[in-house]
Amino acid sequence: MATIKQFEDLEIWKLARILCQDIFKIGNSSDLKTDYKLYNQINVSSGSIMDNIAEGFERNGNREFIQFLSIAKASCGETRSQLYRILDRKYITSETFETLKTATLVLSKKISAFINYLSKSDMKGSKYKSRQP
Repeated sequence: MATIKQFEDLEIWKLARILCQDIFKIGNSSDLKTDYKLYNQINVSSGSIMDNIAEGFERNGNREFIQFLSIAKASCGETRSQLYRILDRKYITSETFETLKTATLVLSKKISAFINYLSKSDMKGSKYKSRQP
């Protein structure tokens, strides 16, 4: 795996950002914008995915990064659940739902794979490197 220098280089962060943008577009182009509580919930949960990936990366330690990736994965599941509510309330079509549901499933699997990779990695993060005087 190539060395990642910033969270913006992570594929999972890029995918989370796209999902977040797609949710925002739905909120602005449908009656979801009038269902303030539901729109706020899905907007926050989808944003939480990318934000927790970024925050975990910036902690500079694998253990903490894994913890934040777990939170990001949970937010991905929360977003998927809220997509069902948006579908049931007819704010999106079945086709849009299936596209976004698939995006959350793919992202969740990729986050899991990255957690697995980090769990087995000998690299522990820059915060654990011995500091030279």
